[in-house]
Amino acid sequence: MRLTFLGAAGEVTGSQHLVEAEAGGRFRMLFDCGLFQGARKESRQKNESFDCRPETLDCLVLSHAHIDHCGRVPQLVAAGFRGPIFCTKATADIIELMLLDSAKIQMEDAAYLADKLGPDDPAATPLYTTDDVAQTLKQVEALDYRDPTRIYEGVTLTFHDAGHILGSAISELVIQEGTQQTRVVFTGDMGRRGMPLLNDPEPVDAPDILISECLYAGRSHPAPGDIKTTLGELVMAARDKDSRLILPAFSLGRTQQILYYLNELWNEKQLAPIPIFVDSPLATRLTAIYRSQTDIMDDDVQETLDAGDDDVFKFPTLFYVRKRDGSIALNRREGAFAVISASGMCENGRVVHHLKHAIGDPKNDVCLLGYQAPRTTGRRLSDRDETIRIHGKRYDLNATVHQLSGLSAHADREDLHWWFEQVASTGPIDRAFFVHGEPEMQKDMASLVGDFVVRHDAPKMGQSFEVKPTR
Repeated sequence: MRLTFLGAAGEVTGSQHLVEAEAGGRFRMLFDCGLFQGARKESRQKNESFDCRPETLDCLVLSHAHIDHCGRVPQLVAAGFRGPIFCTKATADIIELMLLDSAKIQMEDAAYLADKLGPDDPAATPLYTTDDVAQTLKQVEALDYRDPTRIYEGVTLTFHDAGHILGSAISELVIQEGTQQTRVVFTGDMGRRGMPLLNDPEPVDAPDILISECLYAGRSHPAPGDIKTTLGELVMAARDKDSRLILPAFSLGRTQQILYYLNELWNEKQLAPIPIFVDSPLATRLTAIYRSQTDIMDDDVQETLDAGDDDVFKFPTLFYVRKRDGSIALNRREGAFAVISASGMCENGRVVHHLKHAIGDPKNDVCLLGYQAPRTTGRRLSDRDETIRIHGKRYDLNATVHQLSGLSAHADREDLHWWFEQVASTGPIDRAFFVHGEPEMQKDMASLVGDFVVRHDAPKMGQSFEVKPTR
């Protein structure tokens, strides 16, 4: 068996791992096919071509629907891949929205750049189009958690709940090569324990080969604290000050967490009755998918549903804004209200317009809900810069900026150590490969879980490893 790491190896984005084995003939498959993200020129160079020979792949296994794990799948299809794409049912629903949104953005960016480029510049073209997404969706085959499925002669796939976002999966392959059997497990992105909506990451029996993320192997997340109480206090303050509360939030995952907390506050009669708007078409559609998949959510959600609340993402003062005119109208609205809108780092989307109309008034509040990358508008808000540049103009920052920590969907060092300990309790992990982390994170991971594995490696981009079956 041969493993080749074609993305998220010594870096964080572009998850793509090639598995080749002699199982019922020559078997070639990918774990994930994600978009490289970062500086435009550098990421474009990485995203332009494949080293996996797409037309020869037998299948693709997707861990979840974040763009750095699934964002190049339509490009893979356009390059000739025609095999099945295996994922969970929730992931199948979510990638339709995420990939169509990605294709639309790329097509719009290409059209914009085409007007700016000179005659000697290379043509600006999208990596894929909505037609490529349509073909991709035809190849998707959705599987249930914990349901072993034969996906190729001598190869069985089982998904386990990763607890990262809705539908995220730890993928377990059992590969039969002649008389020898090898279990290969890919964690994808693992979630945290005790977070709202989602189940904890599910331990598996010790595999022969483990490909594990290591993003926060050297870091402990701050305790979530009482995020729900803080949200309630901010909404109450908006009512008392007759002001606006702006909550920039990622459409997938973060928006649904916040809505769940607000719904709990309403049920407990602790939420001030001011209008709260979800102003993101993508977040609205994704929330509908979450609403349709509550059967795979955690025990707290099940208890809430059993108690008679049939929708944990809706309460009487919550409104979903679908049309552009409704979004514009919010900026002319008077009186107290809150708006949850994308993007989470305030770089684009409808939230930028809400910030432009809100940050100059000292009565208003902005609540950042996660990490803000350097050089983003969200980071400038977090740093309390005196002025914020929006759409080419500068606006005084007089509003109060709050930063809520503890909502990360990624496992930290305590979660990773716990999961490895659980897995290793069933037997030795013969070999582990640490991915989805920069070199320093890979070193931290080796120190953190090295006692649980016989041998571990920190693969670099493009590096291949021959691995021998042990059973």
